[in-house]
Amino acid sequence: MFNLPNSLTLLRVAMIPALVLVFFSGWENKHLIAAALFGAAAVTDWLDGYLARRLGQWTSFGAFLDPVADKLMVAVAIILLVHEFQSVLFTVAGCVIIAREIVVSALREWMAELGERTSVKVSWLGKVKTTVQMISITVLLFVDPIYGNPLLYLLGHALFLIAAVLTVWSMLAYLLAALRVMQDAP
Repeated sequence: MFNLPNSLTLLRVAMIPALVLVFFSGWENKHLIAAALFGAAAVTDWLDGYLARRLGQWTSFGAFLDPVADKLMVAVAIILLVHEFQSVLFTVAGCVIIAREIVVSALREWMAELGERTSVKVSWLGKVKTTVQMISITVLLFVDPIYGNPLLYLLGHALFLIAAVLTVWSMLAYLLAALRVMQDAP
């Protein structure tokens, strides 16, 4: 249960309260530190899966915890950014992303109960969505909304909106895959 990939996943979970504390600290470099923490978490999200496959250390615990850690880190970061930016468009996009994560997680659990988990496995679209989402959140955590670089601020917001669109697209793809399974079922 406690191997290197699972330890990295647990580290990602432990980084969540650190991210919140840094974000609300009065530190001069809080945006840089918050972005570094989130960026490191994003790298461990990729690295733990890679190491589990490469080292043959896949576990059921890791398969459960990895997506949970990812979704928790992303949801907390989005909540922090919604607080920071207080923009209706950003808030709606953040709610869409968080809602999609809940819907797809529930859908995967339901499909697993039906013995059809592979019909809603992670797709290339989900990986692209995750990559754009991680980059946008890292950029937005880095940029001070008052004194930061306005081009980075706009880039982060644009990528976040693209991530929201990809989120809806990938959710629809998962729902259609599940619908096909349900239509084929006796």
